[in-house]
Amino acid sequence: MINKIRKGVDVKMTLEPYLREEHEEMRKVIRAFVEKEIKPYVDEWEREGIFPRGLFKRMADAGLLGLHYPEEVGGQGGDYFMGIVMAEELGRVGCGGVPMAIGVQTDMATPPIYKFGTKEQIEKYLKPALKGEKIAAIGITEPNHGSDVQSIETRARRVEDGWIINGRKMFITNGTRADFVTLVARTSDEKGAKGISMFIVDTDLPGFSVSKRLNKVGMRSSDTAELILDNVKVPHENLLGAEGQGFYQIMWQLQGERLNGAAGAIGIAQYIYELALEYAQTRYAFGRPISNFQVISHLLAEMKTEIEACRELTYAVAYKFSRGDVLPKEISIAKLSAAQMAHWVADRALQIFGGHGYIEEYPIARLWRDTRLFRIGGGTDEIMKEIIAGQMGL
Repeated sequence: MINKIRKGVDVKMTLEPYLREEHEEMRKVIRAFVEKEIKPYVDEWEREGIFPRGLFKRMADAGLLGLHYPEEVGGQGGDYFMGIVMAEELGRVGCGGVPMAIGVQTDMATPPIYKFGTKEQIEKYLKPALKGEKIAAIGITEPNHGSDVQSIETRARRVEDGWIINGRKMFITNGTRADFVTLVARTSDEKGAKGISMFIVDTDLPGFSVSKRLNKVGMRSSDTAELILDNVKVPHENLLGAEGQGFYQIMWQLQGERLNGAAGAIGIAQYIYELALEYAQTRYAFGRPISNFQVISHLLAEMKTEIEACRELTYAVAYKFSRGDVLPKEISIAKLSAAQMAHWVADRALQIFGGHGYIEEYPIARLWRDTRLFRIGGGTDEIMKEIIAGQMGL
């Protein structure tokens, strides 16, 4: 897919510091896929609380699941900004649930396997995930622990021929149908970060079960579950990376997850803004479009300003991250800003729609609910502020 695009464009042409013509060509490909394969079915999937498993395979067949992974691991060989463009364009599907589930597959559960996994793990898990043949989930949060990863209670005990894992994981996207979970567990009595490791856990193992499917306020088209691990025996070869390094591995993973979340928030905010602009230009009051009223035109200008400011910030940070710089403060600023902005834009858009915005007949009500999760998932606003303050030496 990407090689075909490269052959058709001048890759040296720079549209802006971060995006080339090939990125914009890929944007068109993704947008066309969204319009044909996702958007027409969103209402149905929202009602059902899940979208078909086959969507992963259709996206893979279209070359969209592994955009920024190297070809040797089953990806398309694109750069990091291919993934950023993907996250933005998925924001246009008309809901937040589908993009979130796809983001888990491409930018949350699988990057640690690429970064820390063995050749065998890449063959068994990463490649099938990028082909849409296996669905992935990321298992961090627990009923009593979310942002405080160092305090997780899920325990992995070493035995002669593997590990026995016991614990519970909560709020797991793709949890009801995942084929494997990239999971964080405690492997020693040592307190804090040093006692944590990561595992790849197949969900068909004895003792692994879905306790319940969660009924959420928004993001309804993605399945979310509580998982139970009751003496689940995992082979030694499913330890991901080095024992005791799981906390540092998951902290690295969270940086990419937060950038992906920021890009997704920007994409959905852009889509919401366009809906609000179109409505304001076609909705008449007192004989003229409401966009002609200063209070509305200024509000639209503010919305556009906030979106573009967050986009430029996220692009700048993503550029550094793509070159190996892990910048927790800057990434946290981008995530915090974009998350708050997206829900702020959705709230203002709902106000522009007025009573129509508060009924399910219009998409703004759904998007208003969905954007609220950006301020919780991947690190709450409060945790982002803690990281920023800590990096500032406060």
